[in-house]
Amino acid sequence: MTAVTNEEKKKLLSKIRCFVLDMDGTIYLGNHLFPFTPTFLQTVTNTGREYCYFTNNSSKNAASYLQKLERMGIPVSAEKMLISNGVIIDWLNRHHPGQTVYLVGTPDLEEAFRQGGIPLVQQDPDLVVLGFDTTLTYEKLSKACRFVREGKPIYGVNPDFNCPVEDGFIPDCGSMAALIHASTGVMPEFFGKPSRHTLHYLLEHTGCKEEELAVIGDRLYTDIKVADGTDVTSILVLSGETQLSDLRESPVQPDMVCESLEEVTRLLEELP
Repeated sequence: MTAVTNEEKKKLLSKIRCFVLDMDGTIYLGNHLFPFTPTFLQTVTNTGREYCYFTNNSSKNAASYLQKLERMGIPVSAEKMLISNGVIIDWLNRHHPGQTVYLVGTPDLEEAFRQGGIPLVQQDPDLVVLGFDTTLTYEKLSKACRFVREGKPIYGVNPDFNCPVEDGFIPDCGSMAALIHASTGVMPEFFGKPSRHTLHYLLEHTGCKEEELAVIGDRLYTDIKVADGTDVTSILVLSGETQLSDLRESPVQPDMVCESLEEVTRLLEELP
């Protein structure tokens, strides 16, 4: 990876109108808010820019995240809370209107689908959707595999292999998809970061052009890759999953690397 100077970082930041923030590993870890997060958010606002959140974590719905942020002391309006659930729900409503879904997901994800107008069924679905299901059971997996073997299309909400928590990591949707793939030979199409479905969703919801948008996150294969090959600026923070050593062998490279949002704050404050 080629080192980027502070001046080059500031030049990249100067054109940004809106920051899209990953959550776990970026603004907090587990239930612990990073102490620099409130200052970053205030600095973004003070410099005339916008921010929104986008998380791949499909085990919760937007309301759960809004409540979590409020408990952490950073209340946010609902329109700033974007989630991978919304990406696939929008796509299903556009491309498979009225079709039934067998959903492998948490009660929060089920509620999001119902509110989004997606009919959920337990038998003979038109489609199978796999989310990050922390309530996963063998029965759910068996049914999903059976429907896939019967020829039903399967979609994954987010491709993450692991979800960072305070004491390490727990298996995420991508790991569950690998299990289904091992059993059926079929891998879902994914809709969270880094899919182009998510990029289009972000551009639509922020009203920004690619060059005016920056994504900030701690994962190379989701947060950073969503901007790969586009004019979106990608900022890797080292406060979560990715370590600096991981960059050496990675085919996906960020536009800039910062220790945390604290460094991004300092760079924004130094802009003319």
